[in-house]
Amino acid sequence: MAKKDESAPLSLYRAYRPKDFSEVRGQEEVVEVLQAALKRNKIAHAYLFAGSRGTGKTSMARILARELDTAPEDIYEMDAASNRGIDEVRSLREGVATLPFRSKYKFYIIDEAHALTRDAWGAFLKTLEEPPEHAIFVLATTELDKVPETIVSRCQVFQFKKPTREILQKLVLDIAKKEGLALSPASAELVALRGDGSFRDTLGLLQKVFTVAGVKKMDDQEVARIVGAPPAALVNAFLTSLAQKNIADALQNFHQAFEGGAEPNVFLLLAITKLRAVLLLRFSPKSEAELQEQFGPDELKLLKELSGAKGAALNSRTLAELLTALIETARAPLPGLPLELALYRLYESEIER
Repeated sequence: MAKKDESAPLSLYRAYRPKDFSEVRGQEEVVEVLQAALKRNKIAHAYLFAGSRGTGKTSMARILARELDTAPEDIYEMDAASNRGIDEVRSLREGVATLPFRSKYKFYIIDEAHALTRDAWGAFLKTLEEPPEHAIFVLATTELDKVPETIVSRCQVFQFKKPTREILQKLVLDIAKKEGLALSPASAELVALRGDGSFRDTLGLLQKVFTVAGVKKMDDQEVARIVGAPPAALVNAFLTSLAQKNIADALQNFHQAFEGGAEPNVFLLLAITKLRAVLLLRFSPKSEAELQEQFGPDELKLLKELSGAKGAALNSRTLAELLTALIETARAPLPGLPLELALYRLYESEIER
């Protein structure tokens, strides 16, 4: 096996991967249960970590191994997506039978466990039914429904939640500060939104920003361009046009963003996020401090204006139409059609009045 080049720069995701439970974000329930098990010496021999990609399942497994004082040579990681057959599982079973080198446990992390073949699962089942005292298994999967019930029933199952956009935004701001890059809350919000509930994807996007920026400050428009999002000014103009009941301008704002390379679902997500903030400011003024932290003072100024009389046309119906358009975008024959249809419906409702 080739040695790892220690001089090579680490990706942000690897460099800022949580090293202990205190650094884990967004999985408080999982951390609480695992810490309690460690405190009471009630460690199971098989765990199943299920959740979407980039939610920290493998990182949590490694933390658990370290908390059990497992030496590196007694931690074994297997990618089931590329080692999915019965021969690989038989080799694993043979290794399990031998004692650890320096630790109390031999700790096995099987990533993408759902990719194992039926025969491989059959061979692995016997080991899970009668594991040696020195073996602990953590199976990580993004597709729990593909793991046989006979396996699931022999594991302690933990569901990993997608991190909220607030959690991802704070992570982006924290890491940018540590790396010496000045990002506005609005830019961090954009990176978090494009990360789509994945720590790995979010930090991958932030890595792209760092690559272009170096150590300088980046404005919101430049960040939007790098992460493939429409400029904030276009989204703001879109909402302002809706507030003015100017559907023609709203369509033009959207088409300009689309022609500039923005994906309709990303444009919609940004518009919905800001429209939600407008309605929160209108009906729950106490949300202002939280929203300022999310959007920054400049963006908040416009959102506050739209929450007043100037934006009276922005209401729950508008939000419902945009949400419907977002849901329908994924299966539409023309990706921009659902938003266009939503705007037509809003315009027609105004005519009927």
